[in-house]
Amino acid sequence: MPHEMTVRVRGYHCDFYGHVNNARYLELLEEARWQWAESVMDLPAWQAAGFGFVVAGIDIRFRRPAPEGMLLRVCSDIVRLDTKFGVFRQEVLEAEGGRLLAEADVTFAVVDTRTGRALPLEGRADEPFTAWRSLQAGPPAD
Repeated sequence: MPHEMTVRVRGYHCDFYGHVNNARYLELLEEARWQWAESVMDLPAWQAAGFGFVVAGIDIRFRRPAPEGMLLRVCSDIVRLDTKFGVFRQEVLEAEGGRLLAEADVTFAVVDTRTGRALPLEGRADEPFTAWRSLQAGPPAD
């Protein structure tokens, strides 16, 4: 199930044209990913054990402007997990009406914070993705 976050567009989110600036979209998407992490795990304990998330790449597509005052819904879900990398699909929607305003594919890795190296997504490094993997496996066979 995707994670959802709502946020109202404030004046400081907007650029000269009166809509959310492209750099602010990145901040909104990042906040949504942090909220997702906090919803699926004990993030401080995981970080204290030496694990962290890093972004390896972002492909963002802007569809429509979001003016000041608009209520946004940011939906985040994992769409792929490989041995060391994963991809979040994130959509920014108009909360009322659901029109797509922006979408992004965010490639990430779990790293050892002491070395900065990407870790295989197994054991404790895979902890945040357990629920996603069980959904992908489907219901148990009878």
